Amino acid sequence: MLDYRVHTFLAVYRQRSYTRAARELHISQPAVTQHIHQLEQHYGCALFAKTGRGVEPTAAGEELSRALGVMANDEERLQRELRPLNENDSVQAPLRFGCTRTVADYVAPRILAAHLARRPDDQILMQAENTTELLGQIEAGSIDFALVEGSFDRARFDHAVFSCEPYVAIAQHAFDATRLEDLLGQRIILREPGSGTREILERYLDVRNLSVRDFAGIIELASIPAIKACVRAGAGISFLYRAAVESELAERELADVTPADVSIEHHFELIWQRGSLFAERYRALARTWQAYASTTA
Repeated sequence: MLDYRVHTFLAVYRQRSYTRAARELHISQPAVTQHIHQLEQHYGCALFAKTGRGVEPTAAGEELSRALGVMANDEERLQRELRPLNENDSVQAPLRFGCTRTVADYVAPRILAAHLARRPDDQILMQAENTTELLGQIEAGSIDFALVEGSFDRARFDHAVFSCEPYVAIAQHAFDATRLEDLLGQRIILREPGSGTREILERYLDVRNLSVRDFAGIIELASIPAIKACVRAGAGISFLYRAAVESELAERELADVTPADVSIEHHFELIWQRGSLFAERYRALARTWQAYASTTA
């Protein structure tokens, strides 16, 4: 069980105010001040600095917030797992996690189907958001881990690969394209700036001293189904993870026109808070799901 002063510290960190923290915790402001003072004496450094509107964490306060935040989230998960054991030893805490949208729509379904075939009693609580939203939810304790394709701070989050996905160029009909430059005369249809699907293409083009502006034109759409529909209608070409267009390629509704000199694969990763007590469990889950992804691909 965490010391009550840990909860006070985290409330002040969230609220950036002793007064608002006291209100959140239903204790007096002098009690909040005392708890923070005791922590500062224990660690031998200032944790917050006063500002015109409240307080801001010092560098030491930021570091402590990361460590104590992980402990608080682990404590909450332990409570969720231990509480049901009073009634039924077979009850398992649900898998609470999030996925980026490409993973949620095209990779997670086959993994979860295989998982539930082997563990039919498991509860699954999954949501789809962008990487930034999922990182915030992990740190807030709303979810325990996430399956992402985008970039994340590896100093704050630990990770394990669960899938390696090829990235391909698609068009309405097949045509000869032996080099990447052969595609530049086409209009390119992309996700919005900041999406993981677009980010991988922009990084690859940058290495080749190219950019999306070198194509004949650009269309930006916020959904992969819309991108596939436009390509199918002949509006241009696109680059997507093969998992997102597997059925269309199999049915010959779309054609793979990836040039011979383009070979892109991208790791999808299971991420969690660095320092979590459950790290080995997450790594084991990633290994299991990696096996499911490879056998069902």
